[in-house]
Amino acid sequence: MLYFFMLLTIACLTYALVKKRFIFLTVPVAAMMLYMVIKVVMVPLPLGETLKFIFGLR
Repeated sequence: MLYFFMLLTIACLTYALVKKRFIFLTVPVAAMMLYMVIKVVMVPLPLGETLKFIFGLR
């Protein structure tokens, strides 16, 4: 999965520099956020307890 994000970032960076449209740099960030949301939803605990556990870590 790491290679996917690296390739996506390189492709978006190249495309943004060539086209001079830097909005494409948000695509890798959005993809990583979506990946994190999917991983949190896949936890077998209820969502409320999962979020309490994640944000309660110190």
